[in-house]
Amino acid sequence: MAVIPQFEVSAGYATALGASWDGAGVNFALFSAHAERVELCIYDTSGKRERERITLPECTDQVWHGYVAGVLPGDCYGYRVYGPYDPTHGQRFNPNKLLVDPYAKQLRGKIKWSDAHLAYRTGSPREDLSFDRRDNSRTMLKSVVVDPAYTWGDDKAPRIHPSDSVIYEAHVRGMTIQHESIDSSVRGTFAGLGDAAIIEYLKALGVTSIELLPVHHFVDDRFLVDKKLSNYWGYSTLNFFAPEQRYLSGLSGGNSGGGLSEVKLMVRKFHDAGIEVILDVVYNHTCEGDHRGPTLSFKGIDNLSYYRLMPDDKRYYINDTGCGNTLNVNHPRVLQMVMDSLRYWVSDMHIDGFRFDLASSLARVSDGFNRNSAFLSAIRQDPLLNKVKMIAEPWDIGPGGYQLGGFPAGWSEWNDKYRDTVRKFWRGDEGLLPEFASRVFGSSEQFNHSGRGISASVNFVTTHDGYTLMDTVSYKERHNLANGEDNRDGHNANYSDNYGVEGPTDKEEINTYRNLQRRNMMATLLLSQGVPMILSGDEFGRTQQGNNNAYCQDNELNWLDWSACESDAEFLSFVQSLTALRHAEPLLRLRKFVGDENNPVTAQWCDPQGKAMEDHQWQESFARCVLLLLSDNTERSTEVDSARHLLLVFNASKESLDIKFPTTGSTATWKNRLDTSQSGTVSKSEVADKFVVGASSVCVYSSQD
Repeated sequence: MAVIPQFEVSAGYATALGASWDGAGVNFALFSAHAERVELCIYDTSGKRERERITLPECTDQVWHGYVAGVLPGDCYGYRVYGPYDPTHGQRFNPNKLLVDPYAKQLRGKIKWSDAHLAYRTGSPREDLSFDRRDNSRTMLKSVVVDPAYTWGDDKAPRIHPSDSVIYEAHVRGMTIQHESIDSSVRGTFAGLGDAAIIEYLKALGVTSIELLPVHHFVDDRFLVDKKLSNYWGYSTLNFFAPEQRYLSGLSGGNSGGGLSEVKLMVRKFHDAGIEVILDVVYNHTCEGDHRGPTLSFKGIDNLSYYRLMPDDKRYYINDTGCGNTLNVNHPRVLQMVMDSLRYWVSDMHIDGFRFDLASSLARVSDGFNRNSAFLSAIRQDPLLNKVKMIAEPWDIGPGGYQLGGFPAGWSEWNDKYRDTVRKFWRGDEGLLPEFASRVFGSSEQFNHSGRGISASVNFVTTHDGYTLMDTVSYKERHNLANGEDNRDGHNANYSDNYGVEGPTDKEEINTYRNLQRRNMMATLLLSQGVPMILSGDEFGRTQQGNNNAYCQDNELNWLDWSACESDAEFLSFVQSLTALRHAEPLLRLRKFVGDENNPVTAQWCDPQGKAMEDHQWQESFARCVLLLLSDNTERSTEVDSARHLLLVFNASKESLDIKFPTTGSTATWKNRLDTSQSGTVSKSEVADKFVVGASSVCVYSSQD
């Protein structure tokens, strides 16, 4: 008996990649330049029962497409792609493997790891040259048809200028999983992150922008699952459109795209509070790994197009990312996918910006990094994307991969030199005054070119990758044994100190000094020119117990312990006062480098006697104190209550020092705004011409003239 097809199939169109629902059916379109045939497998809403398998009827401009009437939002699907299996020539087609649509807006199910997800038979030194006939569909994720309709109402992007920004780097799950004020049903999800308790907390903290670790759908690598660990950070992307389903509460609606609504509602709540949402995105590599990795999507769709392969033996992948493969964004269709993904998250999800993991990989062409590469040029000219924040992690492990300062105008960059210098300065390392001064004042030698503003530098002392602030002052050595790699993973150069005891201690004098050093580093961060970024939990003493590579720890090691808001309330209040000071003083938020045309601000570096630093003083290796005088020379300062003069004093020496106020040209009444040796801000008038700055401390004085 002939099988009666459930769905009516027609040619459809090639112009919109992915699954596009029009109210009556779905147009499916998949790019593959080297495929010989493409089958569409349609599943029920659970993703467990295959309803029909359809050969896409048309191929136009290397896009395989077909329109299927009767498919609804919530239905699941996948692809089987036919073509040669010839790894030495870069081709790894295997129709026995069900593949995720690169343009899927939502995924369902969970990968259960087995050798069935490999396109080759295991068991020989050149095993990936063989061909595997096992079907992986029963333990494979499914793509989901979605209805993208959503009523945004009067949602408006905050559009905060980078110089006015205070970024807060956070993890969707870790931020809320232990927050007792949030309903347990939504903790660890987008819905939980959008809870009023989180938003009110961030507002009180002075945060303007929350930067989320990867939320694109990622997988837990097989080697981690085998060790009963997970890819907690999320830098193992499978799909660049679908949100990570473990961050969806399932309470936002039915199968038609309720999960997307949950993400959108979270974004809208942040926008209503005036807070931007920035995503950490990973377009440099995928979760499919090297030549022995699984075939889940791109490898089986068109390996030759999607990945950069070794020119002499296309069996192997160029590994500029250190993750097994490198996405080939120089290919027009792969670049299109990246651009379509970015535009989707801005236009459909109202995201306010992106931080690009290993961004050097995206701008590398045949002769190396190029600031006029196709990717950077595409971003620059795009009328939608050139209005949102673009932040580069300006390095990878490829040739010429370290590119701090190398990105074009319109980009900001994570400044690791800032992190290292600030840590070393407060640790007491010698000969750092010139470098420290440069970092505090925007790292002009890196960024003052090509019309770039001072906000090109994203300053940080800590990030997800490395020690927390508390651990930076509590550990000399990494403690990563829980990662299962014999403590070999993670950074060697942490520029940290324990001040006498490794880890927690009951010694009051050590804890007092550690708290002082935390205040010094956080104060430096919030007083520096550029864009400050705070790692979530640093404001109340979060610790990873010395683990500086906690990427695989989905547990209390990474989750925020909100009870610390009370136990470390003094430091939390201190950070709130710092952000308030930054927001109140335009002199701390310059948009142009000093010396630029039409910039009325002047700056003078002074010694403890209030005199301009001389060349020989910068070279004194033992010198650990420096003053920065910022002056607003307009007829009236930018804001009525803001300072005309701001004096920042950084003293990393072990002794208190007598400091003389620099001459400002008029009689000034100086007000003490900050003194880290006193655990916080103070408010008092100074009429004398000098003051005392405590050992290892930061002071701020302001004057209206």
